Amino acid sequence: MQLIAQGPLQKMPAELATEVKYRLQLGDQSVDLNSYVGQSIRLAYQGQIHCTHCGRKTNKSFAQGYCYPCFKKLPQCDLCIMSPEKCHFDQGTCRDPDWGEQFCFQSHYVYLANSSGIKVGITRGTQVPTRWIDQGAIQALPILRVETRFQSGVVERVFGEHITDRTNWRAMLKGQVDPLDLVAERERLFELCRSELTELENRFGLQALQRLPDAEVLELNYPVLNYPAKISSLNFDKTPVVEGVLQGIKGQYLILDTGVINLRKFTAYEVQFSG
Repeated sequence: MQLIAQGPLQKMPAELATEVKYRLQLGDQSVDLNSYVGQSIRLAYQGQIHCTHCGRKTNKSFAQGYCYPCFKKLPQCDLCIMSPEKCHFDQGTCRDPDWGEQFCFQSHYVYLANSSGIKVGITRGTQVPTRWIDQGAIQALPILRVETRFQSGVVERVFGEHITDRTNWRAMLKGQVDPLDLVAERERLFELCRSELTELENRFGLQALQRLPDAEVLELNYPVLNYPAKISSLNFDKTPVVEGVLQGIKGQYLILDTGVINLRKFTAYEVQFSG
């Protein structure tokens, strides 16, 4: 095999197309991964991790690419990023108020997606459709636009009483996902949560929660030749060299004939790619 690129691994950039187009990003080197589907590839972890924020060498990656000091101090690593309804900006304890104002006080979408069955989620408008691609969704539908990340988290919790907010990654990677009528599911949820949504409209204002009745379902297709019948998860920490025939790419996973690997999990790992 020929060495193609080397550098710190980053989340795979993806572009919406007839089949989602993926690139392997190793530092400033970018590789068209779709062209390797059906071919043998090799990913070799070089034993070094450098924090994606400060560059410090670290023995362990926290929150997908950060050293422990950055993990403890950066706003993008705070608990409220995973649970927006726990936002503490108004208490004056935000880790970086300027960062919070830039990223959290902007429009967010509440959406339905079909990755391994129906789920509810939230994302910034700038992350559409990237967020859905990263989750391996085959369908997605924005259903509400809200003014802040905190509001999106509160709405998500309301809907979360009726549908999950998580993806079953094993089912997603097996490709055993049937299409759903997301518009009908949206209407069902709105009816089930009518009183709670009215309370939130009274709390935040009518304009804060904008329903999106004209939004269309986005269908997504992925470059996959064969889905695995059985999921075997590969891990650079246990197996520094990952190689095999690339059967496909979905979400942030590479599907090989030897197993599957979530590349996002190993952000900031120094890796060599050969093909």
